[in-house]
Amino acid sequence: MKKLFLIMMMFFSWLIIVKAEDDLTPNSKSAILLEASTGKIIYEKNSEEKLPPASMTKVMSMLIIMEAIDNNKISLSDEVTISPTAASMGGSQVFLQAGEKYKLEELLKGVAIASGNDAVVALAEHLAGSTQKFVDLMNEKAKELKLTNTNFVNPHGLDDDNHYTTAKDMAIMAKELVKHEKILDYTSIYEYYMPKTDGSKSWLVNTNKLVRFYEGVDGLKTGFTESVKYCLTATAKKNNMRLISVVMGVESSDLRSADTVKLLNYGFNSYILKTIYKKDNPIATININKSKKDIYKAYLKEDATILEDKTSSNKKTYSYEISLYNKQAPLKKNNTVGKVTILENNKEIKDIDLIVKEDVNKANIFNYLKKNIKTITVGL
Repeated sequence: MKKLFLIMMMFFSWLIIVKAEDDLTPNSKSAILLEASTGKIIYEKNSEEKLPPASMTKVMSMLIIMEAIDNNKISLSDEVTISPTAASMGGSQVFLQAGEKYKLEELLKGVAIASGNDAVVALAEHLAGSTQKFVDLMNEKAKELKLTNTNFVNPHGLDDDNHYTTAKDMAIMAKELVKHEKILDYTSIYEYYMPKTDGSKSWLVNTNKLVRFYEGVDGLKTGFTESVKYCLTATAKKNNMRLISVVMGVESSDLRSADTVKLLNYGFNSYILKTIYKKDNPIATININKSKKDIYKAYLKEDATILEDKTSSNKKTYSYEISLYNKQAPLKKNNTVGKVTILENNKEIKDIDLIVKEDVNKANIFNYLKKNIKTITVGL
């Protein structure tokens, strides 16, 4: 019956026309919708109310893991031994046994698909040595992201009075997580047979049913406990635009999906993402002190994108200003050399790092001689 409800809801969702002033999330205590590349908030409702996130906590846990992988602190191919602590975890789990050994990637799938509390504790212990040290990393990251209404006491989200966040903070965490695109390879899987050490397999089914029933949804994380009720941080991509939605404190999983669908429908139906300056095209040429060459091309670190309301008749113009840092050679590829400020109708809306896409080598004596000879020749 629930599956039929979801299918009908997705099939007829395009008929639902909503307006910005409507309550898009009547079943949620708090909610938010934002576009990922710009960070622009499209809709919010009580978005800064502190609430327990349940297993949505694992958005931050996965972010810490993905950053550690990217920084070569751990690897997807690492072999992880399951501790008695991890094996004893209650709540949602993938039924790991103490002493078993799994590839880190398999445990990450167990977190991303089935929300395994045992899997996330095993990963936390593998990276940080203990769950407490891992939680310290989570809270340090929260401070770095300026999540002033968030505090973690565990990596899984089981109830604790001092474990809380907000819809807005969850959306910011999700925005950071989806920058690690590899995680979407796992959160987008609807079902998976996880190989066990005894040769059997565990059937994992994604707790986020929208991965199967809503086109474009490829993550991220559900949450539920009896006291917290149902919540969901979701992300979907259509027409090169990625939306992130959060709903919290919903009475049932069906209503959680219904509110999320309304948010996503509103975002995709009402807004369009435009790229005004591409990261692949040089935006400036610059001189770098003590460098081998005279001039280097500088690029945006990421595309300069803007979110436009399809229903608005106001025309907007865009421009940019470049601020260069006092950099000198040597520099590595992708090092920052300045920033580009994007202006909308002459109003600052966003700063993007300016980078070089090649190594900038330090000039040697022969380069200086060549430059001086060139200067003398020109002078003659």
